[in-house]
Amino acid sequence: MIGRLFKRKSAAPEAEKTKAPKQEKAPNKAAKAPAEKGGEVKKSRNRRRKPKPKKPAAPWDISQFQVEPAEGKTRFHDLNLNNDLMHGIADLGFQYCSPIQAQSLPHSLDGHDVVGKAQTGTGKTAAFLLTIIDDLLRNPLEGERYAGEARALVIAPTRELVLQIADDAKALVKHTDLQVHTLVGGMDYGKQQRRLEESYVDILVATPGRLLDFCGNRDVHLDQLEIMVIDEADRMLDMGFIPQVRRIIRQTPKKTHRQTLLFSATFTQDVLNLAEQWTIDPVMIEIEPESVATETVTQKVYMLATEEKYTLLYNVLKQDDVESLIVFANRRDQCRRLHEKLEAHGFKVGILSGDVPQNKRVKTLEGFKSGQLNVLVATDVAGRGIHIDGISHVVNYTLPEEPEDYVHRIGRTGRAGKSGTSISLACEDDALRLEPIETLLGDKLKCEVPPENLLEAHPPLPARKRQSNQGQGQQRSRSGGRRR
Repeated sequence: MIGRLFKRKSAAPEAEKTKAPKQEKAPNKAAKAPAEKGGEVKKSRNRRRKPKPKKPAAPWDISQFQVEPAEGKTRFHDLNLNNDLMHGIADLGFQYCSPIQAQSLPHSLDGHDVVGKAQTGTGKTAAFLLTIIDDLLRNPLEGERYAGEARALVIAPTRELVLQIADDAKALVKHTDLQVHTLVGGMDYGKQQRRLEESYVDILVATPGRLLDFCGNRDVHLDQLEIMVIDEADRMLDMGFIPQVRRIIRQTPKKTHRQTLLFSATFTQDVLNLAEQWTIDPVMIEIEPESVATETVTQKVYMLATEEKYTLLYNVLKQDDVESLIVFANRRDQCRRLHEKLEAHGFKVGILSGDVPQNKRVKTLEGFKSGQLNVLVATDVAGRGIHIDGISHVVNYTLPEEPEDYVHRIGRTGRAGKSGTSISLACEDDALRLEPIETLLGDKLKCEVPPENLLEAHPPLPARKRQSNQGQGQQRSRSGGRRR
């Protein structure tokens, strides 16, 4: 996960480390008047938490994590990262930086704003998390702090992506006292609120809407923010979140007094305009993949009729080489029908779409990661946050309306050095979507007729269970008579 192209100066002591200007941190907020409403204090920030004592741990030093220098590669050892952070990196088994890490970290670790272009799966999450964690560890706050007062903020467009980023952060801060919090919609507000009151908010990862809810209720305070990260800025634009993000940014210190990191899979003019508004003298980094679609993914496009799609999907799932598979569809209703059919045929399948409650979506992802589920049906928005190694196949049940989504979909497989297979089912309705995808890929996709074995008839779907006569009678009596 993490990286940089050249070594930082290791001779300078930590106290002399130079950083971009930041706002002075007030030791407490006693001088600030609490917000008032109708003459009464709505919510003052006088809750103060004493630091929890750090549990004694066995001593660890960098000598226990040996990584040989390699030509053309940047080791995490070369970055002069905090020792406790290096301990977390060692536990995760990461040795060398990815290109986005190697190019961005030398600048971001020295306090500069960074605007980075990189596809998902390239390690950009670790690039900004390492910057945040190293900075917070090297600049500890003294004295009392207020509940809900965040030091670092990561804004991401989807709930799944927020939870994935938070999981990565928790793994990296394992050997520190830093606390990671998440704020997402669809989960209990009170539980999230109580956790904010029970421990410091060092790193806050949130979706825009939920964060605004907490800021509006004065459960979260952003005026002392030190680092802000905007992840997947292009997706924020697509989903219409930019007005919400603007409202959030207005509650943070001026851009001259905070560090801002912005990452996007594409650099459209709109994204560049946002970067100009929200950053100051940023270092611009573009990581262009050798090919838009990863070379570790075998891409297949089968031409068939709409009514043949489910039959082919069923037969693909019955093949021996299918370990775990994600099916993408464009609409929620398509996902629901697919989920019902696959479940009726006995597959261990879960569903991720916007209308599924958040707690159920979390359990579904956990089940897929653990192997309890081996099939996942998802929309593009929900699937954007899926970063799971070991997915052997991706099926595009319908071709995406946006060509970039095709790249994101097939990028769910062929990860971590493994190979994967992408199967797109193209009927007459999908044909017009092929050309824009091919333009983006810079290559023609080979379209073929499916092998006969993939179109063999599947067993009939079990009949749905009907209500008993007694149940029907009870339903009629509750309705007060016959329906009209």
